[in-house]
Amino acid sequence: MARFIFFTGGVVSSLGKGLASAALGSVLQTRGFKVRLRKLDPYINVDPGTMSPYQHGEVYVTDDGAETDLDLGHYERFTAVSSRQSDNVTTGRIYSDVIARERRGDYLGATIQVIPHITDAIKEFALGDVTDEDFILCEVGGTIGDIESLPFIEAIRQLGNELGRGGAMFIHVTLLPYIPAAGELKTKPTQHSVKELQGAGIQPDVLLCRADREIPEAERRKIALFCNVRRDAVIPALDVDSIYRVPITYHEEGLDKQVLDHFGLEAPSPDLSRWEKVVERVTKPEGEVTIAIVGKYTGLQDAYKSLGEALTHGGIANNVKVNLDWIDSEVFEREDAVDYLEKVNGILVPGGFGERGAEGKISAVKFARERNVPYFGICFGMQMAVVETARHLAGIAGAGSTEFGPCDDELVGLMTEWERDGVVEKRSVDTDMGGTMRLGAFEAHLAPESKISEVYGTDVISERHRHRYEVNPTFEAALTDAGMVISGKSPDGVLPEVVEIPDHPWFIGVQFHPELKSRPFDPHPLFSSFIAAAVDKARLV
Repeated sequence: MARFIFFTGGVVSSLGKGLASAALGSVLQTRGFKVRLRKLDPYINVDPGTMSPYQHGEVYVTDDGAETDLDLGHYERFTAVSSRQSDNVTTGRIYSDVIARERRGDYLGATIQVIPHITDAIKEFALGDVTDEDFILCEVGGTIGDIESLPFIEAIRQLGNELGRGGAMFIHVTLLPYIPAAGELKTKPTQHSVKELQGAGIQPDVLLCRADREIPEAERRKIALFCNVRRDAVIPALDVDSIYRVPITYHEEGLDKQVLDHFGLEAPSPDLSRWEKVVERVTKPEGEVTIAIVGKYTGLQDAYKSLGEALTHGGIANNVKVNLDWIDSEVFEREDAVDYLEKVNGILVPGGFGERGAEGKISAVKFARERNVPYFGICFGMQMAVVETARHLAGIAGAGSTEFGPCDDELVGLMTEWERDGVVEKRSVDTDMGGTMRLGAFEAHLAPESKISEVYGTDVISERHRHRYEVNPTFEAALTDAGMVISGKSPDGVLPEVVEIPDHPWFIGVQFHPELKSRPFDPHPLFSSFIAAAVDKARLV
């Protein structure tokens, strides 16, 4: 029987509900339980695919092609359980489904209302696609009191009644702010937050209290008294030196014990040794390297959340600290790249959309190629590497991408069709933007004896994609003559997936997003190899 743990948040946003659910899930795994994690997002977009990274942060993509909230990245990195389409839903998707049903006549003439139709659809999602999991950890996005989250709060309240105490549990993540003038942590925001939750009909079973310092015993007792929870159910969630220490600290504070006690379960003690090893590598590295990330959304690091974590994982694999130098690519359209890049040990150009900053990324590629600095291009970063090579080595001065408008030589163009599971999917310039890219896991075949096949240790890989444009394969001969090899292609040999420059110490561009499959205890081989190359570069300086 699957047991449901619902996470809600109070006082302010960005308290780390996703990280909390991921960390708890990982601890429950080490106790022998099978877990699954889900996210209920209150915004009206059908998915985050068309949202600005500055609005929402990274769009995380699953193997089956869902564009989801970045918290699903936390879920996968901490538990290694692959998320699916059924693990993230939004208000927009719920309403779209309900309206579609109403149009078909599924409701037999009923007046469609938030209760029961919308809440029933939310409950159907939360309970659906469950197999043999012991725990389903469900995070409700937003902050208690938000208008848009009310249907979700009502839905989980109903589920709490329907599943009973043995089938459901509520964990409320809240904040204890420190007021310097008073010299103390304040519990009143938490009290008001819990009161708001109780007013919606939910009594939390555990309070996970975020704070930047130790919570005195008197405050913990006060919170328990005024919030109607047991004293041992007030769990401190203090700031730590690494997010990978969170599973360890939550266990030490007894969060997993509270879960087992609530459901009347017994289980072996958790083995957190792999997390301890990860923390040891992160906090006590033997060296350090600096990687420049040249992108267009560098003002908000959450826009590249999985990328930053994957680079950390590459550091873990090499036992070094990875310092990230976030550089807005537009700066290279005004200033010389050497002023920013001459002291870095590696350059990474990540994915992105649109023309803004593209010429700056091309300048970063040129610097890396000419100065023998390890270069890693991901998605758009691969495309710009191809354009740079075409312009400066192959003599194709008009090389560009149709994403930016008409150009003389279309090195990168709009994808019109591709194959998934034997079915050809087609798109055009008039297709809706949402959910129409090449999304999810696709196989790629790697050239034998190439750098990329050496890194992976195999000739066939499966990686996740999220792109609408592709490198034009008709230019392959010109690129090869210029020294760039297309070393990975789709199984049918049509779509370029990987490019590399064999005569360069480390120069690889990939059309897919390898950062989405990197884990702290299983670093992605591309990031491990890239950071190893950066370490070699640092030794030469």
